[in-house]
Amino acid sequence: MKKVILTLSFFAIALSAWAWGATGHRAIGFVADKYLSKKAQKELQRILAGQSTAMASTWMDEIRSDSTYDYAGDWHWVTIQDGQTYEQSEKNPHGDLIQTIERLITELKSKKLNAKDEAEHLKMLIHLVGDVHQPLHVGQGTDAGGNKVKVTWFRGDSNLHTVWDSEMIDDTHLSYTELGESLEKPDAVKIAAWQKKSVRDWAYESMTYRPQVYAIGNGKLSYKYAYLNMPVVRQRLVQAGVRLAGILNEIYK
Repeated sequence: MKKVILTLSFFAIALSAWAWGATGHRAIGFVADKYLSKKAQKELQRILAGQSTAMASTWMDEIRSDSTYDYAGDWHWVTIQDGQTYEQSEKNPHGDLIQTIERLITELKSKKLNAKDEAEHLKMLIHLVGDVHQPLHVGQGTDAGGNKVKVTWFRGDSNLHTVWDSEMIDDTHLSYTELGESLEKPDAVKIAAWQKKSVRDWAYESMTYRPQVYAIGNGKLSYKYAYLNMPVVRQRLVQAGVRLAGILNEIYK
């Protein structure tokens, strides 16, 4: 057990890259806004004091600079080893990505939170739904979610986690609104199918991308890696946005 805790702690320390970066997270919020019910839109306007879902999406990364929120550091990720389910995996005693999303949903549905806690719960939920769709935030427990996998991105030193968080997205030179508008516009059948799946299903989907994510050859990544993997990035962004909207519609129905 001690070894497991040390591994978990190392992951938390090493996870310096932020899932999807600001552009990716805001694109998810931008997409979600398009699928919100009128009731959910009204409630979000009230709770967030007019701030958009897109701009609220990065709050949980911004508070990393505030030590009073140190308790939330481990909530950005979860470890599920190959061949395991979440139920079978060793649990972080400080909480994890799946447990936190499920708890936030339950507590927001209770309608018992004060205004400050409700706003913070909502902003955390918006962010973490994005995180669980980034394949390397569902880690395998051996390399700190790709942070320990050193690569070069074009000619610069990097790591695999950072490539997926931000570098592939940033190299498109799109704003978050441009990126959001460029994503797939799913039909009603696909939306229903995506929203039907559970939080744990989303994590298992992220796990299925591991062979593709880790196919890095000599570690010198550039155009070919982006070409092969940007479709996955784009798929996960739009799925996160649609699913976030589905959760918020259910909470604020």
